[in-house]
Amino acid sequence: MRVIITDFAKQEIRRTASYIQKEFGKISKNNFLQSIRLTRKLIGTNPYLGPKEQSLDELPGNYRSIVVNNLNKIVYSIKEDHILIEDLWDVRREPNSLKRQINP
Repeated sequence: MRVIITDFAKQEIRRTASYIQKEFGKISKNNFLQSIRLTRKLIGTNPYLGPKEQSLDELPGNYRSIVVNNLNKIVYSIKEDHILIEDLWDVRREPNSLKRQINP
């Protein structure tokens, strides 16, 4: 299935990658980006791999998430003909604020 990344999610990935490079170096940044690519490939072949995102149960749609590393997860939704990566979520943030970022 085709996987599309929203502009917002792309921005979050770039911001996080930049932070990782600044704090931990280029190798860590490259490892992070490789994890993003691998996760994108995995959900493209198995959209139901990630569990339902409980903090978004109240919203219409089929929102799921999958852990990328210890601090981040990808939040995505399954559409009829594609998968939409909605956000790269820092799991240390307050869960209810995720609802404000997702536009169903």
